[in-house]
Amino acid sequence: MEAVLWIVLAIALVIGEAFTATILVIFFAAGAAAAAAAAAFGAPVLLQIIVFAVVSGLSVAAVRPIVMRHARPAVETGDTPFGIEAMEGARGVVLDEVDESRGMVKIDGELWQARSFDGKESFQPGDRVRVVRVRGATVLVWHDDVPDV
Repeated sequence: MEAVLWIVLAIALVIGEAFTATILVIFFAAGAAAAAAAAAFGAPVLLQIIVFAVVSGLSVAAVRPIVMRHARPAVETGDTPFGIEAMEGARGVVLDEVDESRGMVKIDGELWQARSFDGKESFQPGDRVRVVRVRGATVLVWHDDVPDV
């Protein structure tokens, strides 16, 4: 019966992790799963608690730094950016006028909704722009002052 309680706690902690952005609660779920295994093998309650504490603590101390290092943006780690991160700095051409509330640009053959980065500037069709930031499915753009190299 104790193993079932530990499993329920582990499941509850996994669900709790889904509602946080800390990448911390999941390690306590691992501790609860280890305690459930100890309970399944007939360990006394005190030993189950010790297993929970030790596995949770070791997971936080050993695994969390690795996970957090890989969760940082590529710009911080010096890696090559990919996906949405790689969009920042990309060049595009304005298709429909871009201002603070609307616009469309073509970047690497793809159409993107666009807005002016500062909200004051506007760009006309044919203007070359550079992506400053990506917000969801919208790119914030500014003048492309760098000549083609």
